[in-house]
Amino acid sequence: MRNERIGDYLVSQGLITDEQLQKVLEAQKESNGAKKFGELIVELGIMSEVNFTKALAGKLRVQYVDLDNIEINAEAVQKVPEALARKHTVIAINIQGKRLTVATNDPVNFIVLEDIKVSTGMDTVPVLATTTAINKAIGRNYSMQNVDSVVDSIAAMNNDLGGPMEDEESKDRVESAPIVKLATTIIENSYRADATDIHIEPFKAYTRIRIRVNGDLVELMNISSAVHSALTTRLKLISGMNIAEKRVPQDGRFTQVVDGTTLDVRVSSLPMVHGEKIVIRILSTGQIALRKITDLGMSDYNYQLFESMLRVPHGVILVTGPTGSGKTTTLYAALGEIAKPNVNVVTVEDPVEKDIDGINQCQVNTKAGMTFAAALRSILRQDPDVVMVGEMRDAETADIGIRAAITGHLVLSTLHTNDAASTVVRLIDMGVAAYMVATSLIGVIAQRLIKVLCPECKKPRMSTPEENDLMRIDHSITIYDPCGCPMCNNTGYRGRTAIHEIIHCTAKVSSIIASGGSKEEIEEAAKNNGTKLLRDNASELVQAGQTSIDELVRTTFTV
Repeated sequence: MRNERIGDYLVSQGLITDEQLQKVLEAQKESNGAKKFGELIVELGIMSEVNFTKALAGKLRVQYVDLDNIEINAEAVQKVPEALARKHTVIAINIQGKRLTVATNDPVNFIVLEDIKVSTGMDTVPVLATTTAINKAIGRNYSMQNVDSVVDSIAAMNNDLGGPMEDEESKDRVESAPIVKLATTIIENSYRADATDIHIEPFKAYTRIRIRVNGDLVELMNISSAVHSALTTRLKLISGMNIAEKRVPQDGRFTQVVDGTTLDVRVSSLPMVHGEKIVIRILSTGQIALRKITDLGMSDYNYQLFESMLRVPHGVILVTGPTGSGKTTTLYAALGEIAKPNVNVVTVEDPVEKDIDGINQCQVNTKAGMTFAAALRSILRQDPDVVMVGEMRDAETADIGIRAAITGHLVLSTLHTNDAASTVVRLIDMGVAAYMVATSLIGVIAQRLIKVLCPECKKPRMSTPEENDLMRIDHSITIYDPCGCPMCNNTGYRGRTAIHEIIHCTAKVSSIIASGGSKEEIEEAAKNNGTKLLRDNASELVQAGQTSIDELVRTTFTV
């Protein structure tokens, strides 16, 4: 049993088929043995990394650990030097007397275990974890300890030099190891905490660094204000900004590899009273798989509506919502559904957020005169079937987009409005003729992101009459409140899901739009048509115990 190959073991356990095994073995042959069986089975999408690792643990009779959900002993981590941990992809997680428990992705590699034994002088007990989880844990557990020493060394360097710096001198100084390490560490730690944005804010006595996780800003650390100038100069330097210009806002971007994933990092600077405030947006590049439309968190009813809208050959589909509500994710999922080898899909975006294979993506460049409207005009001469416009920002773009839909193209785009019905009114306000909106619009999807309660620590209770009114129900039910535990960083929530409101433009809705109907009339007709509003969607999630009443109020409350 012990000598049985892992592929044969997976087949015998019914986890993969013979055809899938052959597919992996062929891929391994093509790579000339450069890639391991486990890497390829995950790459080909046959098994997830976690499931493969669990199966391997079963075969090798080694314990599997989920590093994201266990507490790692800081003393144990210190026993193994960071360089050794990164070299062998291992992390020490527990210590008992002279025994050190080490998480590894290769528990039968005795050379690695021997290396650790020699380095620590302790007996090593291997447990199995996924490569991704080990890399993430290494980053999390070693880099936070690095930050303090980095900040101290920068402060010491500042004291040695004293006084303000000239720009050339500043450029030399920010290339010094401590500042480079601090900038890298901030982005790494933020990415590992699943942050979308980093705020570096200068105040008189200190600089505050906050990160946005699940839509909320959380303090990451405070650093000495003496470090601020060097840190901002470093970030401006790598993102291609002018470091001599500190009086006007600037934008830039760069890429950074964290735990094997290439991040696309956008940087924006804005002059403040005590220096420049830097906001960094972290975007994962195309290496992270596109979501399918089944993964958007839609209810079955909304999913069927959305799918039927995507089948319409020409017209406009609009996705609306505030910044950071997942509109682009929904559009990309829709493109993934539509894009076939026999369809020409062209996008105009500012900026291109994900590289998608097989889709022609065009980047807006306003300085060069490449605006949304100019790009859209050219695209319509490129024989497209489907056009995706990143955002209908002005009347000209909206007008060209609507005309493109009337002339037989499928146009997907986004708008910033609060709900689905007000989108139609916004288009007409922008100067698009009401009859053109009525004839071209297929449907509107309004969406928000709502936080999901941590399953480990949520607390049940009965709802009050006021809460019943908010959920639009007539009797008390069991609902849950956030509590907070180590699994959810004491926030009470783990991750987010989307809520949707979809208006399908039926003949009745179109006639109301054409006759210049109000938002309320459009909404009423849509409700009679079966549209579920954002509030209804959020209410269903509260009743299912997935989110809290606070989240319902935060995302959908209106006066």
